[in-house]
Amino acid sequence: MSLGQQLAPHLPFLRRYGRALTGSQTEGDRYVRATLEAIVAAPEEFPRDVDPRLGLYRTFQAIWSSAQVDERGEGEDASGDAEAIARARLARIAPLSRQALLLTAMEGFTVEDAAYLIDVSEGEVDDLVSEALAEIEQQTRARVLIIEDEPIIAMDLETIVRDLGHEVTGVAVTRDEAVALAMEDRPGLVLADIQLADDSSGIDAVKDILSEFDVPVIFITAFPERLLTGERPEPTFLITKPFQRSTVKAAISQALFFDQATVPAA
Repeated sequence: MSLGQQLAPHLPFLRRYGRALTGSQTEGDRYVRATLEAIVAAPEEFPRDVDPRLGLYRTFQAIWSSAQVDERGEGEDASGDAEAIARARLARIAPLSRQALLLTAMEGFTVEDAAYLIDVSEGEVDDLVSEALAEIEQQTRARVLIIEDEPIIAMDLETIVRDLGHEVTGVAVTRDEAVALAMEDRPGLVLADIQLADDSSGIDAVKDILSEFDVPVIFITAFPERLLTGERPEPTFLITKPFQRSTVKAAISQALFFDQATVPAA
Protein backbone atom coordinates (compact mmCIF):
# COMPACT_ATOMS: atom_id res chain seq x y z
CA MET A 1 0.00 0.00 0.00
CA SER A 2 1.37 3.41 -0.97
CA LEU A 3 2.03 6.12 1.61
CA GLY A 4 -0.81 8.18 0.18
CA GLN A 5 -3.24 5.30 0.64
CA GLN A 6 -2.07 4.84 4.22
CA LEU A 7 -2.56 8.52 5.05
CA ALA A 8 -5.85 9.14 3.24
CA PRO A 9 -8.19 7.83 6.00
CA HIS A 10 -6.57 10.13 8.55
CA LEU A 11 -6.71 13.37 6.57
CA PRO A 12 -10.29 14.36 7.53
CA PHE A 13 -9.38 14.12 11.19
CA LEU A 14 -6.13 16.02 10.71
CA ARG A 15 -8.25 18.77 9.16
CA ARG A 16 -10.46 18.65 12.24
CA TYR A 17 -7.42 19.02 14.48
CA GLY A 18 -5.95 21.86 12.42
CA ARG A 19 -9.21 23.78 12.50
CA ALA A 20 -9.72 23.29 16.22
CA LEU A 21 -6.14 24.36 16.88
CA THR A 22 -6.39 27.53 14.80
CA GLY A 23 -10.10 28.28 15.27
CA SER A 24 -10.41 28.68 11.51
CA GLN A 25 -11.34 26.37 8.66
CA THR A 26 -9.15 28.37 6.28
CA GLU A 27 -6.10 28.49 8.54
CA GLY A 28 -6.43 24.88 9.66
CA ASP A 29 -6.69 23.66 6.08
CA ARG A 30 -3.69 25.81 5.13
CA TYR A 31 -1.50 23.96 7.62
CA VAL A 32 -2.80 20.60 6.42
CA ARG A 33 -1.97 21.52 2.81
CA ALA A 34 1.51 22.58 3.89
CA THR A 35 1.89 19.24 5.66
CA LEU A 36 0.95 17.28 2.56
CA GLU A 37 3.20 19.40 0.37
CA ALA A 38 6.11 18.69 2.71
CA ILE A 39 5.44 14.95 2.56
CA VAL A 40 5.22 14.98 -1.24
CA ALA A 41 8.40 17.07 -1.54
CA ALA A 42 10.43 14.81 0.76
CA PRO A 43 8.73 11.41 1.27
CA GLU A 44 12.00 9.94 2.52
CA GLU A 45 11.77 12.20 5.58
CA PHE A 46 8.34 10.90 6.60
CA PRO A 47 8.58 8.96 9.90
CA ARG A 48 8.48 5.29 8.94
CA ASP A 49 9.17 3.86 12.39
CA VAL A 50 5.71 4.75 13.75
CA ASP A 51 2.07 4.27 12.77
CA PRO A 52 1.18 6.32 9.65
CA ARG A 53 -1.31 8.42 11.62
CA LEU A 54 1.35 9.33 14.15
CA GLY A 55 3.76 10.16 11.35
CA LEU A 56 1.16 12.38 9.67
CA TYR A 57 0.42 14.34 12.83
CA ARG A 58 4.14 14.54 13.64
CA THR A 59 4.75 16.16 10.26
CA PHE A 60 1.87 18.57 10.87
CA GLN A 61 3.33 19.48 14.26
CA ALA A 62 6.69 20.21 12.65
CA ILE A 63 5.01 22.51 10.11
CA TRP A 64 3.03 24.25 12.86
CA SER A 65 6.13 24.78 15.00
CA SER A 66 8.35 25.94 12.15
CA ALA A 67 5.79 28.52 11.05
CA GLN A 68 6.56 30.47 14.22
CA VAL A 69 3.27 32.30 14.06
CA ASP A 70 3.30 35.53 16.07
CA GLU A 71 0.31 34.64 18.20
CA ARG A 72 0.30 37.95 19.97
CA GLY A 73 -0.09 39.73 16.66
CA GLU A 74 2.45 42.37 17.67
CA GLY A 75 3.45 44.59 14.78
CA GLU A 76 0.72 43.17 12.54
CA ASP A 77 -2.58 44.58 11.38
CA ALA A 78 -5.36 42.15 12.28
CA SER A 79 -7.73 41.39 9.43
CA GLY A 80 -10.77 41.75 11.68
CA ASP A 81 -12.07 42.05 15.21
CA ALA A 82 -12.48 38.29 15.60
CA GLU A 83 -8.86 37.71 14.62
CA ALA A 84 -7.67 40.41 17.01
CA ILE A 85 -9.58 38.87 19.89
CA ALA A 86 -8.35 35.38 19.03
CA ARG A 87 -4.77 36.63 19.01
CA ALA A 88 -5.25 38.32 22.37
CA ARG A 89 -6.53 35.08 23.87
CA LEU A 90 -3.78 33.04 22.24
CA ALA A 91 -1.27 35.35 23.93
CA ARG A 92 -2.60 34.24 27.32
CA ILE A 93 -2.22 30.49 26.87
CA ALA A 94 0.82 28.44 25.92
CA PRO A 95 0.50 26.91 22.43
CA LEU A 96 1.85 23.56 23.66
CA SER A 97 -0.90 23.45 26.28
CA ARG A 98 -3.59 23.77 23.63
CA GLN A 99 -1.93 21.17 21.46
CA ALA A 100 -1.61 18.67 24.29
CA LEU A 101 -5.27 19.14 25.22
CA LEU A 102 -6.60 18.72 21.69
CA LEU A 103 -4.34 15.79 20.83
CA THR A 104 -5.40 13.79 23.87
CA ALA A 105 -8.99 14.89 24.45
CA MET A 106 -10.25 15.43 20.90
CA GLU A 107 -7.97 13.34 18.70
CA GLY A 108 -7.76 10.45 21.15
CA PHE A 109 -3.98 10.06 21.26
CA THR A 110 -2.44 8.49 24.32
CA VAL A 111 -0.24 10.56 26.59
CA GLU A 112 2.73 8.64 25.18
CA ASP A 113 1.74 9.48 21.60
CA ALA A 114 1.07 13.13 22.44
CA ALA A 115 4.50 13.35 24.07
CA TYR A 116 6.05 12.06 20.84
CA LEU A 117 4.02 14.47 18.71
CA ILE A 118 4.92 17.65 20.59
CA ASP A 119 8.36 16.43 21.67
CA VAL A 120 7.99 16.56 25.45
CA SER A 121 7.93 13.99 28.25
CA GLU A 122 4.77 12.16 29.24
CA GLY A 123 4.74 13.95 32.57
CA GLU A 124 4.88 17.26 30.78
CA VAL A 125 1.87 16.30 28.67
CA ASP A 126 -0.22 15.77 31.81
CA ASP A 127 0.92 19.12 33.19
CA LEU A 128 0.21 20.89 29.90
CA VAL A 129 -3.31 19.49 29.68
CA SER A 130 -4.05 20.59 33.23
CA GLU A 131 -2.70 24.06 32.50
CA ALA A 132 -4.80 24.39 29.34
CA LEU A 133 -8.02 23.34 31.04
CA ALA A 134 -7.46 25.63 34.00
CA GLU A 135 -6.67 28.62 31.80
CA ILE A 136 -9.48 28.12 29.31
CA GLU A 137 -12.12 27.48 31.97
CA GLN A 138 -11.22 30.77 33.59
CA GLN A 139 -11.55 32.64 30.31
CA THR A 140 -14.93 31.61 29.01
CA ARG A 141 -18.58 31.59 30.07
CA ALA A 142 -21.46 31.19 27.65
CA ARG A 143 -25.13 30.39 27.12
CA VAL A 144 -25.46 27.10 25.24
CA LEU A 145 -28.22 25.69 23.04
CA ILE A 146 -28.23 21.88 22.74
CA ILE A 147 -29.78 20.28 19.64
CA GLU A 148 -30.02 16.57 20.44
CA ASP A 149 -32.97 14.16 20.20
CA GLU A 150 -31.58 11.34 22.38
CA PRO A 151 -32.62 12.14 25.98
CA ILE A 152 -29.72 10.42 27.73
CA ILE A 153 -27.13 12.11 25.51
CA ALA A 154 -28.88 15.46 25.90
CA MET A 155 -28.84 15.09 29.69
CA ASP A 156 -25.17 14.17 29.61
CA LEU A 157 -24.38 17.22 27.50
CA GLU A 158 -26.37 19.45 29.85
CA THR A 159 -24.37 18.16 32.80
CA ILE A 160 -21.04 18.74 31.03
CA VAL A 161 -22.06 22.27 30.01
CA ARG A 162 -23.19 23.22 33.50
CA ASP A 163 -20.15 21.62 35.13
CA LEU A 164 -18.03 23.93 32.99
CA GLY A 165 -19.90 26.91 34.42
CA HIS A 166 -22.02 27.61 31.35
CA GLU A 167 -25.80 28.02 31.14
CA VAL A 168 -28.11 25.88 29.00
CA THR A 169 -30.69 28.00 27.16
CA GLY A 170 -32.66 24.97 26.00
CA VAL A 171 -32.65 21.49 24.49
CA ALA A 172 -34.21 21.06 21.04
CA VAL A 173 -35.09 17.74 19.43
CA THR A 174 -36.18 18.98 15.97
CA ARG A 175 -35.03 21.55 13.43
CA ASP A 176 -38.03 23.83 13.98
CA GLU A 177 -37.70 23.67 17.75
CA ALA A 178 -34.00 24.47 17.55
CA VAL A 179 -34.56 27.54 15.42
CA ALA A 180 -37.43 28.73 17.62
CA LEU A 181 -35.36 28.37 20.78
CA ALA A 182 -32.41 30.17 19.21
CA MET A 183 -34.58 33.09 18.12
CA GLU A 184 -36.28 33.29 21.51
CA ASP A 185 -33.09 33.18 23.58
CA ARG A 186 -29.95 33.83 21.56
CA PRO A 187 -27.19 31.38 22.54
CA GLY A 188 -23.45 32.00 22.62
CA LEU A 189 -22.71 28.43 21.52
CA VAL A 190 -24.62 25.63 19.79
CA LEU A 191 -24.03 21.89 20.27
CA ALA A 192 -25.80 20.07 17.43
CA ASP A 193 -26.45 16.49 16.43
CA ILE A 194 -27.02 15.79 12.73
CA GLN A 195 -30.05 13.46 12.73
CA LEU A 196 -33.00 14.73 14.77
CA ALA A 197 -36.25 13.26 16.13
CA ASP A 198 -38.58 14.00 13.20
CA ASP A 199 -35.97 13.03 10.60
CA SER A 200 -35.08 16.68 10.23
CA SER A 201 -31.46 17.75 10.03
CA GLY A 202 -29.34 19.40 12.67
CA ILE A 203 -27.21 20.74 9.83
CA ASP A 204 -30.25 22.54 8.38
CA ALA A 205 -31.16 23.83 11.84
CA VAL A 206 -27.69 25.30 12.23
CA LYS A 207 -27.84 26.86 8.76
CA ASP A 208 -31.15 28.50 9.68
CA ILE A 209 -29.70 29.86 12.91
CA LEU A 210 -26.52 31.12 11.25
CA SER A 211 -28.60 32.95 8.65
CA GLU A 212 -29.91 35.10 11.52
CA PHE A 213 -26.75 35.62 13.58
CA ASP A 214 -23.21 34.34 14.01
CA VAL A 215 -22.56 31.81 16.76
CA PRO A 216 -19.89 29.12 17.20
CA VAL A 217 -21.18 25.60 16.52
CA ILE A 218 -19.91 22.18 17.57
CA PHE A 219 -21.38 19.22 15.70
CA ILE A 220 -21.67 15.99 17.67
CA THR A 221 -22.36 12.95 15.50
CA ALA A 222 -21.83 9.23 15.13
CA PHE A 223 -21.18 9.84 11.43
CA PRO A 224 -18.30 12.34 11.17
CA GLU A 225 -17.58 11.24 7.62
CA ARG A 226 -20.83 12.94 6.55
CA LEU A 227 -19.34 16.29 7.50
CA LEU A 228 -15.66 15.62 6.75
CA THR A 229 -16.06 15.19 3.03
CA GLY A 230 -13.54 17.75 1.80
CA GLU A 231 -16.39 19.82 0.35
CA ARG A 232 -17.48 23.24 1.58
CA PRO A 233 -18.70 24.14 4.05
CA GLU A 234 -17.30 21.90 6.75
CA PRO A 235 -17.47 22.49 10.51
CA THR A 236 -14.56 23.93 12.43
CA PHE A 237 -15.45 21.88 15.51
CA LEU A 238 -16.63 18.27 15.31
CA ILE A 239 -16.99 15.58 17.98
CA THR A 240 -17.52 11.89 17.23
CA LYS A 241 -20.05 9.77 19.14
CA PRO A 242 -19.67 7.98 21.46
CA PHE A 243 -17.77 10.79 23.11
CA GLN A 244 -15.75 11.23 26.26
CA ARG A 245 -16.58 14.07 28.63
CA SER A 246 -13.06 15.40 28.18
CA THR A 247 -13.59 15.60 24.41
CA VAL A 248 -16.72 17.72 24.76
CA LYS A 249 -15.02 19.86 27.38
CA ALA A 250 -12.03 20.52 25.13
CA ALA A 251 -14.18 21.32 22.10
CA ILE A 252 -16.41 23.73 24.04
CA SER A 253 -13.42 25.47 25.53
CA GLN A 254 -11.67 25.82 22.19
CA ALA A 255 -14.77 27.00 20.31
CA LEU A 256 -15.45 29.69 22.89
CA PHE A 257 -11.76 30.54 23.03
CA PHE A 258 -11.94 31.92 19.51
CA ASP A 259 -15.41 33.46 19.67
CA GLN A 260 -15.52 37.24 19.76
CA ALA A 261 -18.79 37.20 21.73
CA THR A 262 -17.28 35.27 24.64
CA VAL A 263 -16.91 37.27 27.83
CA PRO A 264 -13.86 36.43 29.99
CA ALA A 265 -14.74 35.36 33.51
CA ALA A 266 -14.13 37.88 36.24
